[in-house]
Amino acid sequence: MAHNNLPKNHASLVVHGEDRSGIVAAVASVLAKHGANIVSLDQHSEDPEGGAFFQRTVMHVPDLTAAMPALTAHLEAVVGDELGLEWRLRDLSTPLRVAILASKSDHCLLDLLWRQRRGELPISVPMVISNHTDVAEDVRFFGIPFFHIPTPAGGDRTEAEAEIVKLLADNTDLVVLARYMQILSGSFLKEVGVPVINIHHSFLPAFIGAGPYKRAKERGVKLIGSTAHYVTEDLDEGPIIEQDVVRVSHEESLAELVRRGADVERQVLARAVLWHCEDRVIRNGNRTIVF
Repeated sequence: MAHNNLPKNHASLVVHGEDRSGIVAAVASVLAKHGANIVSLDQHSEDPEGGAFFQRTVMHVPDLTAAMPALTAHLEAVVGDELGLEWRLRDLSTPLRVAILASKSDHCLLDLLWRQRRGELPISVPMVISNHTDVAEDVRFFGIPFFHIPTPAGGDRTEAEAEIVKLLADNTDLVVLARYMQILSGSFLKEVGVPVINIHHSFLPAFIGAGPYKRAKERGVKLIGSTAHYVTEDLDEGPIIEQDVVRVSHEESLAELVRRGADVERQVLARAVLWHCEDRVIRNGNRTIVF
């Protein structure tokens, strides 16, 4: 679909590194010299004396495309070289390419596709990959290519992962696991080379791994939740982007917990994808700063 609602001539600038005096002034000075008008600015310092500094700026630049090369070079000279900070600049009128990996469950997958079609997510979806064919027709209804790559139960997944990497290569800026239910290897994450976001159906760090609703029911919890996080080699241990919960009681059956949890999963994953694609999330070790 056409993303007519994306802001034209708007860019985001994310800066982070060791805090020191003069960062905000230096960044603002560079932007002003290229005719940028700051629309919004968020910043956070963990400690003004040697702590970490984080900043997200959204700006309007007349004829952004023409201004990008010179603006990029100037930012590298001042922010990168002089201040020694990490930074990234992105044209917000260009949607990120988000590939989705799914399994049999369709609620998170279809919610993302529906939001993308309505223009609620600033993304394009080049493909959906699944280890089952249950969601194939639903995906094709949205006009999105569907690829079936089965994974052997309990066996070596190297070949399947290699096929997925080939499909994703140069075609995606983000991978989303919409209840994919497969553990990805460290080599896969390295070869894909883009961030991977997962939705886990519990309020981490509680109930890591498989069967969290069943374990929540057995434990008699009064809250169930969901967590969207970046994927690392450690199962369900990556930096958390977003979480939410819903109150439950002893009266709910396991099936009811699953049904109510699915609503939370959809909302949490959608918010995490939106925030990532708007450059609102900055990773800091195993934590995130979300503006």
